[in-house]
Parts: sequence; structure tokens; C-alpha cells
Amino acid sequence: MSWIYAAAGLGVAGLAVLGVLAARVLTAARGLGRELDRARRRIEPAHARLRAEIANRPSEG
Repeated sequence: MSWIYAAAGLGVAGLAVLGVLAARVLTAARGLGRELDRARRRIEPAHARLRAEIANRPSEG
């Protein structure tokens, strides 16, 4: 009968480990989103200039 308690305890411990790892993944994903947003804001002025340059280029033909 004690093996049932041991199995239940190991199951709960496994779920706790999965919960901690899921929290770490979510935190890392949130940080990556912030980095991408910061990079997008830094690149946007150059991107807008390049689009304007392409739009003002005389058509070939």
C-alpha cells in the first residue's frame, strides 16, 4: 500500500517540476518578445527610409 503513496508523491513532484519549467519558458518567451519589439523599433527608421527610396526610384522600362 505504501507504493501507492510513493507513486502519488512522485507524480506530484513530476508535475511540480513541469510547472517550474513551464514558468521559465513563459518568462523567456516574454523576454524574447520584448527584445524583438526593441529591435523592431530600432530598425523601423531605416526601414521607412529604404521604403521611401524604393518608392521614389524611377521605374525601369
